[in-house]
Amino acid sequence: MSVLFFKRFLQRPFQVASILPSSQALVERVAAKMDFTQPRVIAEYGPGEGVHSREISRRMCPDSQLLLFELDPDLSRLLERQFASDPRVRVINGDAAQLPTELARRGIGQCDYVVSGIPFSILDIQKKRALLRKTYDAIAPGGSFIIYQVTNELRQHATLFQHGSSEYFLQNIPPMFITVFNKMSTRNGHSHRVSTPTARIPVNHLA
Repeated sequence: MSVLFFKRFLQRPFQVASILPSSQALVERVAAKMDFTQPRVIAEYGPGEGVHSREISRRMCPDSQLLLFELDPDLSRLLERQFASDPRVRVINGDAAQLPTELARRGIGQCDYVVSGIPFSILDIQKKRALLRKTYDAIAPGGSFIIYQVTNELRQHATLFQHGSSEYFLQNIPPMFITVFNKMSTRNGHSHRVSTPTARIPVNHLA
């Protein structure tokens, strides 16, 4: 565990949420929820010192993009140093709610995956629902919102997503719920999960 991560937990326990970074087992299980066989656009909320970010970037295709949203300025600088030589990774020192703006600024219609370890359970209900709406809108049909949390309370709020599945992962301190919310594509009035790469939607066609 890095000294900086521990200091941030002591200073902002509700923002950091855990005294320890994710275990390697949890990191690998979360990454396994994504398909890296094609170029992907991935956003991560609250990457901290980058344990999940490193695994995602290691698995990504050369043409993929990873956007890291980190509120803490010191952790953001740490991430920038880590990924300084990787043009696929961009660090945004700001709120996760900036995702739609950052996608538009880069000429990206929607992303394939959003990964999050931020403590949704402590967010004000209106802020929580607003962030869920922005996340849902930012994900392309067939994409997924993947969260790891100490509680599973977000399932009752993430009703925009058509499908969600959870597992309780014990190989972490503390144990975590890993939940995958899927945004389904619709054909002929029926919902379908998309296994092929998601289409890039031009920014000026976004609703």
